[in-house]
Amino acid sequence: MKIVIINYGAGNIQSIMFAIERLGFKAVLSNNPEEIQSADKVIFPGVGEASSAMTKLQESGLDNLIPQLEQPVLGICLGMQLMCNSTEEGNAKGLGIFDVDVIKFTQNVKVPQMGWNQIYDLKSDLFKGISENEFMYLVHSFYAPDCEYAVAKTNYDIEYASALQKDNFYGTQFHPEKSGDVGEKILGNFLKM
Repeated sequence: MKIVIINYGAGNIQSIMFAIERLGFKAVLSNNPEEIQSADKVIFPGVGEASSAMTKLQESGLDNLIPQLEQPVLGICLGMQLMCNSTEEGNAKGLGIFDVDVIKFTQNVKVPQMGWNQIYDLKSDLFKGISENEFMYLVHSFYAPDCEYAVAKTNYDIEYASALQKDNFYGTQFHPEKSGDVGEKILGNFLKM
């Protein structure tokens, strides 16, 4: 199986590589459109600021490629947010895969949300064998509101979508690669799709 992690200069790449290796697979880093298109599975990571990350995707043409991919694609953290229509972070336009706009947490809570929080209302094969209310690791100041694509939710002042799915596209706001055995099981479920 060919697993490609999109390398566009805004990723939590090493921890994902190590998690995939612990699961018994190998992944390659690439920003080459042909290599990404030929992958069996694509992981779209992201750590950083949304508008600069979108600029990097636009400069490489990956902003046009990613929404056209037909194999399973997993966006992680900022990767998931960039798969949405837009984000308030830098007022950036997203890839438009998920018809939802990413917004900032209110001043009622400390931002970023950093640390462990629960996921629940699990509705995808991504969570096969995963119990409700498992703890996942999150670091984010912006979130996707609960919507028709939500396949997991989390509560941090308000209830929001901590995972999204539409067709072959999946997104997790949490970091499965940093969430211990349960997170790696979720990553493994994605690789088996």
